[in-house]
Amino acid sequence: MKKITLSIFLLFHIVSSFAQFKGQIAEPKKYNPAKVIDPDYGITMYEKLNFQTGGDSVRNDKKGYACQGWIEDYYESGQLIHKGYYEDGHLKIYKNFFPNGNVERSFKLTDLKKCAMQIFFEDNKLKSDINYYQGNPQVWTDYYDNGQIEYTEENSKSMEYLITRKSYAKDGKPQELMELTNPKKKIYSKKEYYENGNIKAEGDMIYNPAVSDYQKDGAWTVYDESGKPSKEKWVKGEEIK
Repeated sequence: MKKITLSIFLLFHIVSSFAQFKGQIAEPKKYNPAKVIDPDYGITMYEKLNFQTGGDSVRNDKKGYACQGWIEDYYESGQLIHKGYYEDGHLKIYKNFFPNGNVERSFKLTDLKKCAMQIFFEDNKLKSDINYYQGNPQVWTDYYDNGQIEYTEENSKSMEYLITRKSYAKDGKPQELMELTNPKKKIYSKKEYYENGNIKAEGDMIYNPAVSDYQKDGAWTVYDESGKPSKEKWVKGEEIK
């Protein structure tokens, strides 16, 4: 009950602060798009100000004080690039924008332990959808520009082990699928595929905490490109001939 009350208080405090600081702009800046938009990773310069996802920097105003409230930055054209709410120089909620006005990414707190980030392509299609738990990316999904899932991963809340990890080609064909089948023993089912979508290999994986890695374990079936199978035997990452 105390945690629920604290969560409600935090959310009320944030919402109230939004109303108090709405429209106040501290230290606006102007940027050249070519210098701040990475073709692969987008607008990342504000991530260092987000302590919720591992940032370790503080934003100060012109007087040297930690920024408070809403801040907006602009492109040299005058188009908005960033609008974020700051507490003691740290970002709490924010959106970045492409020069065409579309959202590049959006970040928000959902409660005391959870937050979420969505990153977009310039045409407004979803590129990445990330849900954090206590600062760690618990569920992460990346998309191709055609909307097809490229990669998805889910971790335990403790971030000690995977629950699922899957990757796909742009046409939707699977490339690699791994899923937890025995949570107690940390045993996984894994399948690997050829580019044409035909299965390449399948078997079990086991999580080895001693090396913090996932290793082949038990019987594996390997297929050549014609589909002909052969058998392998593995013990904690070592093939037994």
